[in-house]
Amino acid sequence: MLVSEVGEFGLIKLLAEAFGIPYPPSREGRQAGLLVGLGDDAAVAPRPDGPVIWTTDTLVAGVHFLPERSSWQDVGWKALAVNLSDIAAMGGTPHLSLVTLLLPPDFCVEDALDLYRGLHAAAQEYGVTLAGGDIVRAPVFAVTVALSGLALTGALGQSRVLTRSAARPGDVVAVSGTVGDAAGGVRLLQAGSAFETDAERRLRDAQQRPRPRISLGRQAVRAGLRCAIDVSDGLVQDLRHVATASRAGIRVEANRVPTSDALRAVFPGEAAGLALSGGEDYELVLIGPRPAVEGLIDASETPLTEIGEVYAADEPHVAVIDEAGREVPLPRAGWDHLTRP
Repeated sequence: MLVSEVGEFGLIKLLAEAFGIPYPPSREGRQAGLLVGLGDDAAVAPRPDGPVIWTTDTLVAGVHFLPERSSWQDVGWKALAVNLSDIAAMGGTPHLSLVTLLLPPDFCVEDALDLYRGLHAAAQEYGVTLAGGDIVRAPVFAVTVALSGLALTGALGQSRVLTRSAARPGDVVAVSGTVGDAAGGVRLLQAGSAFETDAERRLRDAQQRPRPRISLGRQAVRAGLRCAIDVSDGLVQDLRHVATASRAGIRVEANRVPTSDALRAVFPGEAAGLALSGGEDYELVLIGPRPAVEGLIDASETPLTEIGEVYAADEPHVAVIDEAGREVPLPRAGWDHLTRP
């Protein structure tokens, strides 16, 4: 059997089963020694001085970005930003980062410096300490970032984090900003766009320079929310992760999913599909009781849009509903690193 046959999440499940680790995550199952374990946006470990959040992610040339169409400063920024988004999805504060570079021997020194200029810019903006890492030789360029964060705590020192397994029937689903722009940016990059219009440049920037919602994640925790995920694999696929972990169904109203003027201008007939199935927006999906979500929508400086609700279901399911109340078939739900296109 090949990994392309089981897919990314099928492989994770097989690896977890081999070592007796609960997966997918659930309310009842917890990995030994962790407050939040495998299958969430990040792991949370108990510490005497407060819970610590850990996450890691990798960017590979030709897989996650096109070297000939990307600046190395943008690659550096994004390498840290995608990890920052995981911390945001847990409601934490980013802290310390380690960076591993995999470099071909003919990689230019100035490009390596530019990469670190991008990393440094993101670290400064979000209060992260770049503490070192490793450099190894490899046939293709890749960068791996490991990032720690600090969880908010209650009066008795208990962790207060957002998880995928905390959605309950009757909860409201909201998403920050707009979705689909990054997927539109990928389309333009692959097509060799010259990015002559403001709309095209906005989509490119959404793909290459995502803005993690750190403050919003912390605000959501303080508002009493307990469930979230960042939009990395695609809105519907990420909601499916929540439905699976929470053992519930999620209903999304397609016409309420927020898209930008830029996306609708550049891809007028495809904006809705890109918003539902495109990934790498790194917006936050926040789920909780209606009073808490509506209060957050009113109080947040970040735009938040209610897009659906959680319902009781025998099997985890995400239903996208059109204006007539019919479920919309989705041929492609989102990104999987191992499944063949």
